[in-house]
Amino acid sequence: MSKFNRVDDLKEQLDQHRPLPAAAVKNLRDVYRVEWTYNSNAIEGNTLSLIETKVVMEDGLTIGGKRLQEHFEVINHAEAISYIEDQVNQTEPLDERTLKTIHHLVLKNIDDENAGRYRSINVRISGSQHEPPHFLQVENAMRELFAWYNQEKDHLHPVELAALFHFKFVYIHPFADGNGRTARLLMNLILMGHGFPPAIVKAENAQRLTYYEVLETASVQGNTLPFIELIAQCVEESLLTHLKAIL
Repeated sequence: MSKFNRVDDLKEQLDQHRPLPAAAVKNLRDVYRVEWTYNSNAIEGNTLSLIETKVVMEDGLTIGGKRLQEHFEVINHAEAISYIEDQVNQTEPLDERTLKTIHHLVLKNIDDENAGRYRSINVRISGSQHEPPHFLQVENAMRELFAWYNQEKDHLHPVELAALFHFKFVYIHPFADGNGRTARLLMNLILMGHGFPPAIVKAENAQRLTYYEVLETASVQGNTLPFIELIAQCVEESLLTHLKAIL
């Protein structure tokens, strides 16, 4: 699709420099792990700053005045990224086992009872008109999502595939908590599996609000284009960051 021309051009430029210098790869990985963790958690209300997130992740220190749960959210997310990197390196398939493992990592020590388990209650999403499916329909809806993914994974552009998987996942809202973080991890698992750097949705400035608005548009009106375009923009920013590091 023509809307991915810019992303494809940037990725082609990056691919021409592969294998990237080892020092640049390590530096980029350290940066994106912290930024991805900080932003994904902040979108969900975690109050640790970018620097505090880095200190918790890299030095194992606790931040005075911050809740223990917020520290676990950082540690867990970093672990989930490591798991995703392993999955990508071993070219493991994206399936229900992978999904539940990621969710378990996101929620462990926070809500062990529900970590890695589909919800057994009905939920509403605050601030949204969308009402997720009844909990009895979740299992079937997730089966359909994976069937859709396996059918489309070799046909859709990777950015569109990743964005739509994210949207369809949060539309189902299969878990009682941790859906947003899990959705962004799964989206980046798909992108990284296709050789793209992770797309980081920023929690600051207008991007967080836009993210919620375009998800709402997709959920309520069925128009997924603005959401796909937002994710393409995030991918573009990541590609530019990677190119800047090596050129």
